[in-house]
Amino acid sequence: MNYQKELDKLLDTLTKEGRVPRLLLHSCCAPCSSYVLEYLSNYFEITVFYYNPNIYPETEYTKRILEQQKLIDDMNFKYPVSFVAGEYEKEKFYEMARGLEEVKEGGSRCMKCYELRLRETAEIAKAGEYDYFTTTLSISPLKNAAKLNEIGQRLAKEYGVEYLISDFKKKNGYKRSTELSKIYGLYRQDYCGCEFSQRQRK
Repeated sequence: MNYQKELDKLLDTLTKEGRVPRLLLHSCCAPCSSYVLEYLSNYFEITVFYYNPNIYPETEYTKRILEQQKLIDDMNFKYPVSFVAGEYEKEKFYEMARGLEEVKEGGSRCMKCYELRLRETAEIAKAGEYDYFTTTLSISPLKNAAKLNEIGQRLAKEYGVEYLISDFKKKNGYKRSTELSKIYGLYRQDYCGCEFSQRQRK
């Protein structure tokens, strides 16, 4: 499936119908969210949901969440963008990762981490009666967009909230995120976020 083409179709329909749905956008970090917010805020009323129990150490978690809030404050949007922080449930991440500590980045541990974060997003989206939920994760060249969309669509059926299919690295999305990071002076981390990815990077 061409995820960008499908997203373009939906955005075109929303524009023609004059609808501005509510979107719960899971964000992994400010740099990745920058392009996604610039792009999607022209079509949706967005709540950025920062839920990343995988981030290690806690000082890194704090740094990233503050950068996310700062970016939202600094950017200008067509439609409202708000922010909500999830719980820092690192125990959930370590429980999920048990037995997979040595798996290379991009493997089964990462797939389970995608689902952990997307499931929480789907639950919040359902409770908050959002029209759609999605994640910024697909903007990274290192993230598996097909798997993210597969998980998102499966959870959409389970929770009864539409998943916004996407591959945000398309249309030079990743390149634009690096440009926006420079414009807004964002801190760009050099590892995905978890203790295991940091260890592999070192």
